[in-house]
Amino acid sequence: MLWRVRTTLPDRPGSLARLAEQCGRADVNILGLQIFPGVEAVTDEVVLRTPSDWGEEEIERLIQRAGGGRVTATPCSEAALVDQPTRYVQAARTILAQPASFPEVVATLFDAEADPAPGDRGPTQDVMEMSVGEVQVQVRRAAPFTPTEHARGAAMADLVTDVLARSRQEAVGAPAGAVPASSSSAPTYVVGDGEVSASVNGLFVGSARLRPEATEPGVRELVLEVDPAWQRRGIGTRLLVEASRLAAIEGAAEIVMNTRADNQAVLPLVLAAGLRGRIRMSAERLIVRAPVRDFASAR
Repeated sequence: MLWRVRTTLPDRPGSLARLAEQCGRADVNILGLQIFPGVEAVTDEVVLRTPSDWGEEEIERLIQRAGGGRVTATPCSEAALVDQPTRYVQAARTILAQPASFPEVVATLFDAEADPAPGDRGPTQDVMEMSVGEVQVQVRRAAPFTPTEHARGAAMADLVTDVLARSRQEAVGAPAGAVPASSSSAPTYVVGDGEVSASVNGLFVGSARLRPEATEPGVRELVLEVDPAWQRRGIGTRLLVEASRLAAIEGAAEIVMNTRADNQAVLPLVLAAGLRGRIRMSAERLIVRAPVRDFASAR
């Protein structure tokens, strides 16, 4: 069975040799190793092949015998053996081609884990936050993020910021043929009871609906939909802005949007709307939280 294990070892000669010795005695094979330097201790990530009946407790005892602390272990596949520099190059190429995929790509790159299920104590999770414009993208996992990984994440976020800044007009514009040629009128937006709708020549093309206040006071969940034929026309951005204003007028402090982790429209949408939001990866979902108080008086 393969495990991805992280631990801190004393920064002194022989630490890795002691770990290798303990693994050899336990018939555990080290298949991969990545080192993250520190000041007083070094964080080591190893991929181990263990006996099939081993679990987290056995691995933790093994690492502690080798002098390691802060042990986290998660099952993994052979994909964990891919060369790390290669992974970062591939991630950068994906981000350059599709900058809006940043939340999903960076979560995969840093092996972000799902939140514990409700009622599951689970391990305490560490959070890494990266800034793309005014938007904070968060990923989390049980293994603490190292300073090296924080620096890598910030560099990736800067890359996305630069790419989106150069292609902002393209990001909110429509590709040729995306909208029926006969439909040239500007959308009409109507604000109703907890909803903002968009239509063109009487044809419904999108809406943003505010659900009743959640269990968290002052928070309203927003469900935004735009007809595929009318996407990338700025309609979603306008709906998001108007719905944020409506939520603020109705007394909400924040809105929350919950969508698929691979929804690449979210990052450009939040940026274009001028929201100072936080995008968080959770299991297979992408959750956006954004304060809306400033929208109450904005026109």
